[in-house]
Amino acid sequence: MSQAAAPERSFAELERWLDERRVTEIECLVPDLTGVARGKILPREKFTEDRGMRLPQGVVGMGVTGEFPEHGPYYDVISRTDADMHLRADPTTVRIVPWAADPTAQVIHDCYDREGRLAPFAPRSVLRRIGELYAAEGWEPVVAPELEFYLVARNTDPDMPLKPPIGRSGRAETSRQAYSIDAVNEFDPLFEDIYQYCEQMELNVDTLIHEIGAGQMEINFFHGAPLPLADEVFFFKRTAREAALRHDMYATFMAKPIAGEPGSAMHVHQNILDSENGRNLFSNADGTPSREFFWYIGGLQRYVPSAMALFAPYVNSYRRLVRSTAAPINIEWGTDNRTVGIRSPVAGGASRRVENRVIGADANPYVALAATLACGYLGIKNRIEPMAECLGDAYLREHQLPRSLSEALKLLRDAKELGAVLGEDFITVYTEVKEIEHEEFMKVISPWEREHLLLHV
Repeated sequence: MSQAAAPERSFAELERWLDERRVTEIECLVPDLTGVARGKILPREKFTEDRGMRLPQGVVGMGVTGEFPEHGPYYDVISRTDADMHLRADPTTVRIVPWAADPTAQVIHDCYDREGRLAPFAPRSVLRRIGELYAAEGWEPVVAPELEFYLVARNTDPDMPLKPPIGRSGRAETSRQAYSIDAVNEFDPLFEDIYQYCEQMELNVDTLIHEIGAGQMEINFFHGAPLPLADEVFFFKRTAREAALRHDMYATFMAKPIAGEPGSAMHVHQNILDSENGRNLFSNADGTPSREFFWYIGGLQRYVPSAMALFAPYVNSYRRLVRSTAAPINIEWGTDNRTVGIRSPVAGGASRRVENRVIGADANPYVALAATLACGYLGIKNRIEPMAECLGDAYLREHQLPRSLSEALKLLRDAKELGAVLGEDFITVYTEVKEIEHEEFMKVISPWEREHLLLHV
């Protein structure tokens, strides 16, 4: 994979961009730990006059339930006085909001403290941190996400199972339709809107396919630098959900939304370029795989189990990672082998790359890209040799990944070397917030418990 250059844009150019489109409102966005868009909506004049917008630190450092830890190490990082973060717009991220009634733009902001330092617990800051580590080595990481999601019928009752939506034929899918063109065409009006929105937002989406599950789709992104690609995934999730609502259905990026159907992943292809000459570090001059290629795989194998709380961030995430469900159960690697967690597609020379198949669609794209690049970075720096290549069905081998969020959080806390690369403050805030989420989940009694335990124990 070669690298697509990220656009450069100054604040003066940003103002001209807004003028040309007669923008009257700005959505000032900050991705939180879950990938949710937080922030404020400002009139154009206010945005131009006041680039010092502020938000409380806790807005970024909270879980999907909106809860905060009451005490503990969290408050060694996040101010107990609810201190402000100072937000700065990244002009390269400006996009139109296609579905807004009035001309509206959306701009992603970075979070800083009052001394002008990046807030270490903000997801975008973590990915910037990893980018700086690569730059210091003279490396340019390149990534290409493949994002799966489900279309489901509207469901306003959380106690009711999700179902595939009704297509143009007037019927819902009842069987698996992998790569079916006709199954995609069932939702042509929706996908026409999604593609139109993506074009208006200048999102570099590539191929749309129907995945294995009933109502399950996959969108592929063109390869490029990690931060712009994470921004695009962030924007696409908002776009797909909004477009689906306008067609009386939901788009969900839950890892396992429907029992009996495959889960949804965010497979990430990745390689590294030499900053001086653009050479793919994963290939030797003669086209054979390099030492760095194998060390990168070794790093993924060593550290992915410890990073699982970042790749599979919710209780639901671990329902996907079970044997024979099109999701990996271990960190075996293989060439053109979709049963392994770490796949090397058939591609030599400049195109040689590694695909991390462990990451769930529910992962925060900034955190997930930072974590997978951190694993590979440590592999090269520490010259970690991979295990022998898996040449057969990896599902016949041992389960090597944590089975639950609580197990994954313990592994993440104990992984000191990985934590040092990602930032100890980030790991502290992340794990504390996830513990709160897990405690909230444990207060809920599931239908399975009522069905099998009520009268049998």
